[in-house]
Amino acid sequence: MSNAQILQEALQHNPQERYIVVESLLQSLDKPDDSIDDVWADEAEKRLQNYRDNKVQIIPFEEVFN
Repeated sequence: MSNAQILQEALQHNPQERYIVVESLLQSLDKPDDSIDDVWADEAEKRLQNYRDNKVQIIPFEEVFN
C-alpha cells in the first residue's frame, strides 16, 4: 500500500478516529535516544564548567525578560 493510499484511506475516517491514528504515529516517533541524551548531558556539563570557571557572561533574569 502506498503512502497516498494510506492517507486516502485514513481521510475517510471520522475526526476522532483520525486523531487516534495521528497520535499513535506521533508517539511512535517520540522514542528516547540515548546517544542524543549523552550529547546533551556532555553539553550541560561543559556549560556548567564554563559558568563555574567564569568563562561566560552572566545576564540577570530580569534583564533578559524585561
